Amino acid sequence: MYHVLLGVDDDEKLAEDIADEITNLPGEPEDVFVSVFHSFVDNPAGASATQVGPVRRATERLEAAGYDHEVLEGSGDPAEAILQTAGNEDVDAIAIGGRSRSPAGKALFGSVAQTVILNADRPVIIAGKAED
Repeated sequence: MYHVLLGVDDDEKLAEDIADEITNLPGEPEDVFVSVFHSFVDNPAGASATQVGPVRRATERLEAAGYDHEVLEGSGDPAEAILQTAGNEDVDAIAIGGRSRSPAGKALFGSVAQTVILNADRPVIIAGKAED
């Protein structure tokens, strides 16, 4: 079984794009297990990750494609939380969104994606979109 950690932030479209990339991986849905992960930077209301819109969008996409999944959550710096959870869960790959934030930065990913790429000890799948 191939285990993927899907890191989700507050962007619903990007969460859908990342989930779609996972469904495009080689193999059958029953051969892949996905842990959908959201890190709360600030959560004074005590919400759970299942209440976060982008998490719901990603899980809906995975369910529609027949993928088994779970929802995990953490807190603090998103990049550090993703890397720590990837290690704790012993996932085979990390899937996250990347962004370019300006015309000059189109070759660069967002800071969370950059940190994960540079520090991960496992493959990282990037689903991205350009932001103008």
